[in-house]
Amino acid sequence: MNVVEIEGVSQRYGRATVLHDLNLSLAPGEVLGLFGHNGAGKTTAMKLVLGLLRASAGEVRVFGRAPSDPHVRRWLGYLPENVTFYAQLSGVETLRHFARLKGAPMHQVDSLLDDVGLTAAAGRRVKTYSKGMRQRLGLAQALLGEPRLLLLDEPTVGLDPFATQDLYRLLDRLRAAGTSTILCSHVLPGVEAHINRAAILTQGRLLALGSLAQLRAEAGLPTLIRTCGLQRVESLQQRWSAAGHVTRRWGVEGLQVAAHNGSKVQLLRQLLAEDSPSDVEILPPSLEDIYRHYMDSAMVTAQEAAL
Repeated sequence: MNVVEIEGVSQRYGRATVLHDLNLSLAPGEVLGLFGHNGAGKTTAMKLVLGLLRASAGEVRVFGRAPSDPHVRRWLGYLPENVTFYAQLSGVETLRHFARLKGAPMHQVDSLLDDVGLTAAAGRRVKTYSKGMRQRLGLAQALLGEPRLLLLDEPTVGLDPFATQDLYRLLDRLRAAGTSTILCSHVLPGVEAHINRAAILTQGRLLALGSLAQLRAEAGLPTLIRTCGLQRVESLQQRWSAAGHVTRRWGVEGLQVAAHNGSKVQLLRQLLAEDSPSDVEILPPSLEDIYRHYMDSAMVTAQEAAL
């Protein structure tokens, strides 16, 4: 049984429709990245799973039940984009307060503060916390009670690079333990190694859904081969460009070649046979490249429809 099932869901606010016939699922232990521009419908989809909204059409099931089921809510952890706490309470007091509300054991408080790197600041009032510290406290709050489903809305906002990596390592451990996660983020670099599938939304419509390998294949984006230290860079560029390969100079003695349709091994062998680069870098399409491709395609489709 899937942890989350969203089937044919549309959501309307008055005359405005913010989700159109959305179909999504989340498997046990899966991390689903939910991506899109502001107003794409990501937060609305999360609120439907949380039971904070009721779908205008279609059905949402969480652990096979209605999202409003009290049993379901005990299995959820939620980190909103904008975290707000009582400013006069300390970090540890805040977490103990939420532990009581959730019915979570108090021994989790100290452990979670350590997991998110707030042990040293646990006794300080929240009003002295930076944005990143409040975000980490929010993550600790979401993890109280060992939730089976996590919903994280922009969890890296305010986090420095080290704290961001700590967050993703923590999510990796939770995934290995069987926790399912829906993660919304505008910050795409660094995310791709920590998700199983990506869903891309625009204007409330699902543009693409699948693993990064599936989306790369579907988009048909090239893998880039970058070299440096070539002896015959100009002749190589001329010959390969004449053969129909997209190339450009990479530094003084380097060349970048776009390998399409699984041709990277063939091109790499050819390069090594014709020259002796000092270094070679293989760059598959990133999540950011994939996102840009689908968003550009949606924009072109919208412009054509408007003509």
